Amino acid sequence: GGIEFSTGTSSRREAEIQLADYIGQKFRPSGPVTAEDIKVGHILAIYAEEHAPHVADPARIGYAIDALDPFWGDLPASAVKGATCRRYAAYRDRSDATIRRELGTLQAALNHCAREGYLLGAPLVTLPDKPRSKERWLTRDQAAALLWAARSLRIDGRQQLQRFIITSLYTGTRKTATLALAIDLPSAHAGWIDTERGVLYRMGDGETVTNKRRSVARCPARLLAHVRRWKRLGAVYVCENHEGNRVKEVKKGWMNAVKIASQIVDMGEGVTPHILKHTAITWAMQNGASKEDAASFFSTTIQTIESTYWHHSPYCQSSVVDAIDNRRSTK
Repeated sequence: GGIEFSTGTSSRREAEIQLADYIGQKFRPSGPVTAEDIKVGHILAIYAEEHAPHVADPARIGYAIDALDPFWGDLPASAVKGATCRRYAAYRDRSDATIRRELGTLQAALNHCAREGYLLGAPLVTLPDKPRSKERWLTRDQAAALLWAARSLRIDGRQQLQRFIITSLYTGTRKTATLALAIDLPSAHAGWIDTERGVLYRMGDGETVTNKRRSVARCPARLLAHVRRWKRLGAVYVCENHEGNRVKEVKKGWMNAVKIASQIVDMGEGVTPHILKHTAITWAMQNGASKEDAASFFSTTIQTIESTYWHHSPYCQSSVVDAIDNRRSTK
């Protein structure tokens, strides 16, 4: 228009950043508009700016928006309907689980804009069918082979991977939370293990609660013995490198360990670190843990335990089986 705004800088790069911010603000609706009058790209931008910074893992929202914007960015929100969502799925050509996560972010962005007064009603996003829960878990022979393989890695990788595997198998804690665990060092930003009281805190006091539950749990005696030994050896974190720094990723070591373990026993396909959580819950069910205790200890829901793991329990349908086995013939 006819009004000029100074960027206050001689740097072209900084000036372009300010121009982009100005354009974003210029085309942002000042009040509620219909779905026809706002582009999906603006909705995603508002969601990224206003909501993403306040969640525990804003990068996940960023990844989803990066995937959504090339297809949806220039379309009006009124284009969000079943046929368009199915075209997006074909355009992305990814697994149903990935498409569900990305389109779930789109729905969340629409809901945010409707709730905050930018949009008159949020269109409904059509998601692919929810994929069946995976039931891959390790046998004890496979887990033993994986641990042995971890010990055979180079000295700067084997210790941290061994400790990651042991902690995950005993607690079923997700990879990111396990790698962040400290030993007797409370933190606002990460979980820790209290070796005096035998308690596992999966998250720091200042962390935001998400749907990836990270509840407090009792620390199994065998794991507690390991952690106390690691502390005596000078460890500050459960998973740390030879310089004493916390490890943020075990991807490379994990892949090498799985490759070595496969030479000892058939490891099967799809052996990712998340399989350790499935394994921990499955073993607990096989050993007779109750649904209620398992849900509490492993930070999941009773519904998930029932639908995915309960059939491993010796108590699953036991009253029915006993009734059938003990029934008497009737005249």
